[in-house]
Amino acid sequence: MKPTLTNAWQMLSHHAAQLCSSHLRELLADPQRFALCSREGVGLLLDFSRQRVTARTLELLLDLAAHADLSERIQALLAGERVNNTEDRPALHTALRRSLDRPLVVGGRDLMQDVGAERAKLEAFVRDVHAGRLAGSGGQPFRTIVNIGIGGSDLGPVMAVEALARYRRRDLAVRFVSNIDGCQIDDVLASADPATTLFIVCSKTFTTLETMTNARLARRWIAERLGASAPGRHFAAVSTNAKAMDEFGINPDFRFTMWDWVGGRYSVWSSIGLALALAIGVDNFRAFLAGGGAMDEHFASAPLAVNLPVLLGLIGVWNVNFLGSASHAVLPYDQRLHRFAAYLQQLEMESNGKRVHRDGSSVQHATGAVLWGEPGSNAQHSFFQLLHQGTVDVALDFIAPVRASSAFQEQQDLALANCFAQAEAFALGQTEAQVQAELAGKGMSEAQLFALVPHKVHAGNRASSVILFRELDPDTLGQLIALYEHKVYVQSVIWDINPFDQWGVELGKKMADRLVPAVREPGSSDEQPAQVRALLEYVKRWR
Repeated sequence: MKPTLTNAWQMLSHHAAQLCSSHLRELLADPQRFALCSREGVGLLLDFSRQRVTARTLELLLDLAAHADLSERIQALLAGERVNNTEDRPALHTALRRSLDRPLVVGGRDLMQDVGAERAKLEAFVRDVHAGRLAGSGGQPFRTIVNIGIGGSDLGPVMAVEALARYRRRDLAVRFVSNIDGCQIDDVLASADPATTLFIVCSKTFTTLETMTNARLARRWIAERLGASAPGRHFAAVSTNAKAMDEFGINPDFRFTMWDWVGGRYSVWSSIGLALALAIGVDNFRAFLAGGGAMDEHFASAPLAVNLPVLLGLIGVWNVNFLGSASHAVLPYDQRLHRFAAYLQQLEMESNGKRVHRDGSSVQHATGAVLWGEPGSNAQHSFFQLLHQGTVDVALDFIAPVRASSAFQEQQDLALANCFAQAEAFALGQTEAQVQAELAGKGMSEAQLFALVPHKVHAGNRASSVILFRELDPDTLGQLIALYEHKVYVQSVIWDINPFDQWGVELGKKMADRLVPAVREPGSSDEQPAQVRALLEYVKRWR
């Protein structure tokens, strides 16, 4: 049965209509509110006391989860069932962070043997680079690592390397190149020493246009400066296409694999995380995997009513489908997480941006919100005006460590104060009576009050959650990423969609392939539509 046809969905719709007249000021007046609307698990605190929910809302959402067989679907995901129905395969990114002493038999094969072998190869490679045993063509140790990839082969590693800056090796710079326009690769090559630079080419198919264009340019740069045979010592790759890697000249000892049961946006735990492992070292990379694995255990075993990813996902469904919130801002109060929202954009919007159910029938409800965000302090001085007093309804996630990710705890204390204050301000707002009293206390006349009061009123009632943790270390980052991965899966189950395919990204790629010759030689073909030919004329004129 489709979600909207269930009794649980109908009851939630009725409940939402009743709750619309309630303000968070009233809900937060209950001294037991935090106890009702907070959960702690795996080192994370989820405080959703400022969400527009009641005990009845939670009861109905859990009933909706039961109607969707969420518990069974969670076990199906973790057991390796073919939850990716359009591509007829499992989605087993969780196996990548699973303890190697826990077998996972899928199709008669223990996948943990493959995972263990690949993990051992990655760790040996990292140790060899760090010790200088694996060096460039001239024998000099590597001092710069350049990850070339795009999408899931870039967003996860770059986010994690930035987040774990305190744990990075100081003798190794790690840079990232993704965009095809040439700017990033130009900047990287301008400051790199070819003799001490190692490139990691991340592309499952080894055919991705952006990645391979940048990789070929980097190979030419190495060959021109160090000799035609040098690239074999300066390139590693993560791919499944052995033939393409042979043609490129990737040393067989410097190759790492992926499996078709790992989607790109879920791949930072795999050898796609090689740049991260090189940046933070084997022990820290293991801690990162362990953090993700701990969240998997929580997701698998915790009752739904206290299950962090389940609650985060259900609250998201409530906001999107029943309160009409089509926008979701992620606001980390830690500059180290400045790429976290960008990472979540792909994770959530590429996964659940679907218009058909698993059986191909049309979806009749919203599937996901537009996700965006910035570090909190900067955001306060840019777009918070719209969030506080604008007309759009945006749900918010505040994310913060208690301990500083820098040497300056007193500054993190200021960040925390701002984080908590903003969450309160969004929820409570500022009434007309409060504004009048404040301004009258400053001696304003009635005429001045009449003119200014409407501009200073804050409606409040803006829904938000606070995710708080002790500190941003490798273990906690793993927990955070897995938390949001599982949130996405929970929502896909409720909406009855497949979160593991991404056909929507293919059309533009195919059209770009056909347009490349026309852009390189404008006017050489009349096969393009009139509007495209007009653009090509400008390209020809301005080039």
